[in-house]
Amino acid sequence: MAAHYFDHNATTPLDPFVLEAMLPFMGANFANPSATYTAGREARRAVEQAREQVAAALDADPSEVIFTASGSEANNLLIRGFADALRTEGATTTRLACTQIEHSCVAEPLRALARSGWDVSEVAVNASGVVERSSMTALPMDTCLVSVMSANNETGALQPVADLGAAFKRDRHDMTCFHTDAVQALGKHPLSFRKLNTAGVDALTVSGHKIGGPKGAAALVRDRQLPLMPLVYGGGQEQGLRSGTENVAAIVGFGVACTRAVADLEMRTLQAHRLQQHLEAWLRSRGAVIFSAAAERLPNTTFAAFPGIDGETLVSLLDRQGMAIASGAACGSGKSGVSAVLLAMGVDPVLAKGAIRISLGMMPYGATSIEAVDRLIGQLDKVLSQLQRFAAVA
Repeated sequence: MAAHYFDHNATTPLDPFVLEAMLPFMGANFANPSATYTAGREARRAVEQAREQVAAALDADPSEVIFTASGSEANNLLIRGFADALRTEGATTTRLACTQIEHSCVAEPLRALARSGWDVSEVAVNASGVVERSSMTALPMDTCLVSVMSANNETGALQPVADLGAAFKRDRHDMTCFHTDAVQALGKHPLSFRKLNTAGVDALTVSGHKIGGPKGAAALVRDRQLPLMPLVYGGGQEQGLRSGTENVAAIVGFGVACTRAVADLEMRTLQAHRLQQHLEAWLRSRGAVIFSAAAERLPNTTFAAFPGIDGETLVSLLDRQGMAIASGAACGSGKSGVSAVLLAMGVDPVLAKGAIRISLGMMPYGATSIEAVDRLIGQLDKVLSQLQRFAAVA
C-alpha cells in the first residue's frame, strides 16, 4: 500500500521502530502506571520517558506536556479548559476567536461555547490562506483566546504563529491565551515551543499518528502559568488535567515517533520539497490550479484542482487504480462538498469543488519515493485524459 498511498496528512503508517517499542507494554508490561509496586513503577518510568521525548522534540519542558488520546481532545482541553478557568476565576470577558480555516476540532468547541453565551469570532485569511498580522491587532482588546493553526491540513500553508502571537499579546491583559494547532507541522516544519512561548504562544497541540506513531496518543503542550480546568475528572492523572489510566503503549510509541520525526528534519524537508516541485510542475503542465502556491507551505502538501474536473470523481477513479489521495470535501463546509478553507480564501466554489489533496510521506518510515510520485502522475494522466474525453463528448 505504501507505494500507492498519498494521504499522509490524514494519517501515516506505523513506524516499525515505534511498534517495537510499544509491544512490551501491550503484553507482559501491562501494569497500571499509577500502581506503586515494581511493574507499575516501570510503566510510570516509560510514560515519563515518553514525556521527555515529546518535550525534547518540541524544545519544551517535560512538565509542560499533557498527554491526551487525540489532537481533538487536546484542542478541546485547551479551549474548553481555558474558558472554564476564566469563568471560575471571575473573568468578565467572553470574547474568543479562531481563524476561518481551523480544523473542526478547534472550530466546533468554539461554536459550542458560542451557543452558551460566549462571543466567538472568526479571523479572515488572505487569498493565499494566510493570517495577516493586522488581523490580530484588529481583534477587540478584551479578546481572551485566539487559536491559529501552524500549518493547514488541506493547503499546507504555514502561518507566522510567533509573529501573530506577539501581535495578539501586545497591550492585552494577562488573562489571555494564544494557541496553535501544530498537528500537521510536527515532523514537517521546525517547532520550538520555547521560542514560540517567548513570542507569545501559550499552548500547542501535536498528535502521534501524523508522524509514524500510533493512533490514540497526542499532547497539549502549554505554559505552566496558563489556567486550565479539566474536561475529565477522576483519578487526577496528567497533573489533574486529564484523568484516566494512561494508554502506556500508545504514549511510549508517541515518544519514539517524536524522536524520529525531528531527526534529520532538514534533509527530509529538502527531499520532500523536491518531490513536491516535481509533482507540481507536472500538475501545472496539465492546467491545474495549485492553492496557496504563493505562501510558504509544508513540503509534502499539494492542494490543487483541474478546472472542469470534479475532485471526488477524480479521487474515486484513482482509488480504483490503487492510488489513495483525498478530495477537498474531507473538511468541507457542507455546501456541496466544497472545502471551507478554499471558500475562506475566496476561491470560486466551482473550482473549489474540483480540489484534490496529495500529501506525501516524509517520516523516517513511509517516505514517498520519486518512483511512487511518477506512478501517481502516470495514473493521473490516464484518468484526466479519460474524464476530458467524456467532457468533450458531453
